[in-house]
Amino acid sequence: MRMLIFIFLITLVSCQPKTSKVESSTVAPTEFRSDFVLSFGSCNNQLNPNPFWNQLKNQHPDVWIWGGDVIYSDTEDMQILKNNYAIQKQDTSYLNFVRTTTVMGTWDDHDYGVNDGGSEYGKKKESQQLFLDFLEVQPTDVRRKQEGLYYSQIFKIKEHAIKVLILDTRYFRSALTNDETGKKRYQPNAYGAGTFLGEAQWQWLQQELTHSTADYHVIMSSVQVLSSLHGFESWGNMPHELERLEQLIIDSQAKGVILLSGDRHISEISVKKIGLHQLPLPDFTSSGMTHSYTSFSGEENPYRVSKVIFEKSYGIIRFDFQKRKVRMEMWGEENKLLEKYDMSL
Repeated sequence: MRMLIFIFLITLVSCQPKTSKVESSTVAPTEFRSDFVLSFGSCNNQLNPNPFWNQLKNQHPDVWIWGGDVIYSDTEDMQILKNNYAIQKQDTSYLNFVRTTTVMGTWDDHDYGVNDGGSEYGKKKESQQLFLDFLEVQPTDVRRKQEGLYYSQIFKIKEHAIKVLILDTRYFRSALTNDETGKKRYQPNAYGAGTFLGEAQWQWLQQELTHSTADYHVIMSSVQVLSSLHGFESWGNMPHELERLEQLIIDSQAKGVILLSGDRHISEISVKKIGLHQLPLPDFTSSGMTHSYTSFSGEENPYRVSKVIFEKSYGIIRFDFQKRKVRMEMWGEENKLLEKYDMSL
């Protein structure tokens, strides 16, 4: 009889449904083996306290990626923009963090200089130099002379590599179409009308993905790529550009592509299956760090695989090369792990 009960219990446990999603916890995920730790975040108002820099330092990330809105400074006065970057540089917790961490990043609209702005912004060249000054980019760096902030960096971990690609979704972006119903901010442009990246950046991205042998490719877009039904800025504003991006990822055969995004003042993870082989393409949105969309009451996103976090947070991705797995985590105040999601890529 005892043997029958034992067999029944073993069978019951083994038949539990398996899922890649794991429950939220306030306990650090020490059970996940990490060969490389990537951290990122967005929407950081320089006048508001950021509670995360000391906490981030204790995570010991290998890289920090700014996902846009490093500061809030909608202006065409470059002295005001410069002064606001200086305010952020006076944050001693931030300075202590970046001293021991590689820092990368792109801008979004409020550090670019104009809300929801694109190629029409008249001070984009001057603004680009101030952004690069903030990141302490060397005068000889290619970004000092090229139009736009796009670039890449490879991180080598023994025989493995992660390539991080930073996109500029502001400098070249065409005008968006206001929603005719007034219920949303924007509606999709007519198919084929407008560009997100501009042709030079598209050609660069194609080269970076097609000729890469890295194990993972992390692509930072300041605005969301997959979630678009909310009617705010996203790649869904230009469906032809989203299709082009997905097709490029398929054609390039780049391994382990992960999209990162910000802008929305919420955090969520979306996954879309693309191509004939149903390749999983994740878009991890992490936003915002000093303020969040606390009145969020829900919105449609057919690709969402996580909870929506609408409190202040930042993102962490842990890479396990041996198992080809990644863990995506959303961290909140008081070192609280708000959500985590595992994927095989």
